[in-house]
Amino acid sequence: MTKVAYHLIRPDQRTTSVVFASPHSGRDYPEAFLDQTVLDKLDIRSSEDAFVDKLFEVASRYGAPLLRAGAPRAYIDLNRAPDELDPALIEGIRRVAHNPRIASGLGVIPRVVSNGRPIYRGKLRLDEAQARIAGHWRPYHDALQTLLDQSHAAFGEAILIDCHSMPHEALENVGPHGSAKPDVVLGDRFGAAAAASVVDRVEAAFTAAGFRVARNMPFAGAYITQHYGRPSRRQHCIQVEIDRSLYMDEATVEPRPGFEVFRRRLEQVVAEIAAIGAPREMPVAAE
Repeated sequence: MTKVAYHLIRPDQRTTSVVFASPHSGRDYPEAFLDQTVLDKLDIRSSEDAFVDKLFEVASRYGAPLLRAGAPRAYIDLNRAPDELDPALIEGIRRVAHNPRIASGLGVIPRVVSNGRPIYRGKLRLDEAQARIAGHWRPYHDALQTLLDQSHAAFGEAILIDCHSMPHEALENVGPHGSAKPDVVLGDRFGAAAAASVVDRVEAAFTAAGFRVARNMPFAGAYITQHYGRPSRRQHCIQVEIDRSLYMDEATVEPRPGFEVFRRRLEQVVAEIAAIGAPREMPVAAE
């Protein structure tokens, strides 16, 4: 098993209601898991949001915490509900109503990585799946809820920035043929997960740094955005998807030579987003 369920970078002092989190950048691969998989050490990483935690770790400089997963997405997907168990992978699970994520092999215990490549030779025991949920999923979400509760207590609101990366190929069908593709996609479940005033300011932060931004297409947000986004309760959640090809080689899962320049560019965005939840700001009205 991995040593820890999550890693938390805390600021010296919380000065903003904003919480940054990266549920898919975990890279603590258990040896037992690597022994189970039919994939090699490079292919197993294809679903990982590699280096996203490195891009956002500057959040602590601006008074915001960063929570990131310990275990990799291929081992357990923290952006799924804990009951999204795949009967094609987990022994003893009965088929229920159609769930497109489970059907595609992307339940809480994934059956495949990107491009539908199987992770395992056979099925997993139910008790193993439950142990992963108890040992990784629940501690991560308990920590995330605690951070949001602390934001509410200190600032009267909470803003969760759920940080992800997307394969460049996922953008092929976005917009008219031949048009410039977005660098960043913000997902707020079409307004259900965050007030428009908050999303507008997050978008403005990326735009000011020269990023092309789209909303909700092709990614509107999954479990985390749906579960934590409660704008009527002054709790806003925005999923941020960044084109991986901007800062890494997707084939080798290695940073591009300009990675540090890109990270400094993104630091400007992180600082602007953290400022949205700073006490000097007027309270954000729920919409």
